[in-house]
Amino acid sequence: MAKQWLVFAAVAAIFLVLGTLGSAATAPSLVTFVFGDSLAEVGNNNHLQYSLARSDYPWYGIDFTGKKATGRFTNGRTIGDIISEKLGISPPPPPYLSLSPNDDAILKGVNYASGGAGILNETGQYFIQRMTFDDQINYFKRTKENIRAKIGEEAAKKLCNEATYFIGMGSNDYVNNFLQPFLPDGQQYTHDEFVELLTSKLRQQFLRLYQLGARKILYHGLGPLGCIPSQRVKSKNGQCLQRVNEWIMEFNSKVQILINSLNQRLPNSQMMFADTYPAVLDLINNPRVYGKICMEKLYLGSH
Repeated sequence: MAKQWLVFAAVAAIFLVLGTLGSAATAPSLVTFVFGDSLAEVGNNNHLQYSLARSDYPWYGIDFTGKKATGRFTNGRTIGDIISEKLGISPPPPPYLSLSPNDDAILKGVNYASGGAGILNETGQYFIQRMTFDDQINYFKRTKENIRAKIGEEAAKKLCNEATYFIGMGSNDYVNNFLQPFLPDGQQYTHDEFVELLTSKLRQQFLRLYQLGARKILYHGLGPLGCIPSQRVKSKNGQCLQRVNEWIMEFNSKVQILINSLNQRLPNSQMMFADTYPAVLDLINNPRVYGKICMEKLYLGSH
């Protein structure tokens, strides 16, 4: 239940910027492609035989339709599920690995999100199998090729140009990479160097999506990762680690600058940054406003 409240807080922030994407598409014709980690996954890792980042166990899905685990890393709906519902898209985009190449569902959108995924390819390696952001973009390229085979070059180009792309990526690059003392990135880089590495890689990935036809991209920033249990236990009093939160705010700021720069440079680009950090931090700092009391168990983080 805790993670679900964090999802709602993030969705609230996302919807503050959704309207500015300016799509004239109606709900039945709206196409969405979702990229991300466990906050957005809907079952791709269930199809990865050796993945240690799976959620196909009880009690996952206990509050979802059917009350069974679906591969979502939550008791209920993901960010993508809630956004899809608000936009009138039903059912939400299915997991890529559940589809055949000729499935007509690809014309309505696909979810590529994978628990354990990161911006960097080395992130989450100890989960054995997961679909990194680069992997997810590669699969989107295949999807576009299959769409082209179905409806032709011009129609496929139009569909991809008018689709909306939701991206939630980066938490694992901190939680399951930089902040882990036994992994090389945390030893090799200062934070200034690491955030430069992340944003440089993210720039390449945004450009690749643009080259594949993406124009309306919504990237939702990272939440206060200094407040997740794995970081709070490092403090003397169990409180949030301010230094980690400052790093996250720096990362978010750098990504906003990156997105603004790309929008100025790339024709017809409509990239947007949804700042979810304040909404989630307010939920943590003022739980009673949201009807929650036990904050120690609230912020579960992501993988």
